[in-house]
Amino acid sequence: MGGGIAQVTAAAGSRVSLHDAAPGAADRALETIRKSLTKLAEKGGPEPERVLARIELVDDLLPADLMIEAVVEDAAVKEQIFFRADQVLPSDAILASNTSSIPITQLAADTVRPDRVIGMHFFNPVPVLKLVEVVRGRETSDETVEAIVAYAEELGKVPALANDSPGFVSNRILMPFINEAAWTLHDGVAEAEAIDTIAKLGFAHPLGPLALADLIGLDTCVAIMEVLHEGLGDDKYAPCPLLREHVEAGRLGRKSGRGFYDYS
Repeated sequence: MGGGIAQVTAAAGSRVSLHDAAPGAADRALETIRKSLTKLAEKGGPEPERVLARIELVDDLLPADLMIEAVVEDAAVKEQIFFRADQVLPSDAILASNTSSIPITQLAADTVRPDRVIGMHFFNPVPVLKLVEVVRGRETSDETVEAIVAYAEELGKVPALANDSPGFVSNRILMPFINEAAWTLHDGVAEAEAIDTIAKLGFAHPLGPLALADLIGLDTCVAIMEVLHEGLGDDKYAPCPLLREHVEAGRLGRKSGRGFYDYS
């Protein structure tokens, strides 16, 4: 997600500093960006080297006009980043999170600029999907919302506004759908392929819910469901045991080579 966000930002003409704390992750992201740009160039997209020249790999946070955080869906990790970013970035910089479920107000509480903290939730794959869910925290200012809506449009995206709540709009709707598909598999109603085929052909979805969960990452799905379950206090959001079993076994989806499907 971070690499995809860096790609569309650089392609729109901005200079980007890309950082990942995991050793080698930023280098791998840059190579993925290169491959993506090469494919897009074959279809009339921008010249890859011109876009790549605007992306710099850096070792840590540094002063910028905008930070877009896209780390693991863990509130404690994100809160630490927002606390540090508040100290490093200029006081007028906007701090945005790509979180797909954690309340923006919670992240803003770790800063002295809650009016300039906002959710900027991109969708995977970022270079292809147009939607950006713009999430307004309790204290996010009108000025910040207007700036991020305009910036999303500059990136060629379609911004949709949501108020702060666990899971926002997208995952409050999507995760119960994925969870129920997992329960349907768990209860032996149908095999994974049949469940996904029914969703694709019956609902005109490009991916079935189980294949989509593999793309998102089953660990991320469980993390989002836990935020929904705790934040909304409703057991209907509790992750299906089969999802937890897959995560505990390291079957995280495409990124691990195996989830509901085998990608080896």
